[in-house]
Amino acid sequence: MKPIERIMRTAPVIPVLVIDNVAGAIPIARALVAGGLNVLEVTLRTDAALEAIEEMAQVDGAIVGAGTVTNETQLDAAMSAGAEFIVSPGLTNKLGRAAIAGGIPFLPGIATAGDIMRGLDLGLEHFKFFPAVASGGIASLKALAGPFGGCKFCPTGGITEDLMAGWLALPQVLCVGGSWVVPAGPIDSDLIAANARAVSQAN
Repeated sequence: MKPIERIMRTAPVIPVLVIDNVAGAIPIARALVAGGLNVLEVTLRTDAALEAIEEMAQVDGAIVGAGTVTNETQLDAAMSAGAEFIVSPGLTNKLGRAAIAGGIPFLPGIATAGDIMRGLDLGLEHFKFFPAVASGGIASLKALAGPFGGCKFCPTGGITEDLMAGWLALPQVLCVGGSWVVPAGPIDSDLIAANARAVSQAN
């Protein structure tokens, strides 16, 4: 099993985290891990993101990755901060080759058959289906997965707790990405841990 597949199979939901204040990084990571969600994606959308990755990587049991990685500079910065895997919203040959050359577990975003074929040309078989709901939802992923039976997916974008089970029922889907587990606003560790527990045993 490839490293990225092991990560994807660790938990049914990968929380997609936008960290504005690094002071919240460790409490959020601890709460998620306590609730059974060990794989955490910190998006590179804020100035605090790289430092948050450094902090979260210190939490026992946490597997911390960087999301919204769009170029080699961000990839290098994320890995230097301690990221264990990389997620991108799309796939370019340049970024794909850099991740592969570095032996980095990589989950590139795809939305079309052409995207998947470009990934396969690079030797990739694991993809983030993004934006999942806006790209046609479950029906679209079923149609895409048909010709590419060996590929596995992590749908992300617009997925909620109510929609999660439908996606996870697809045999090609190993996990989903979602932001609902950690609500916006003041950090409530008990609520985050409870949300994580509610979804960590999903099939």
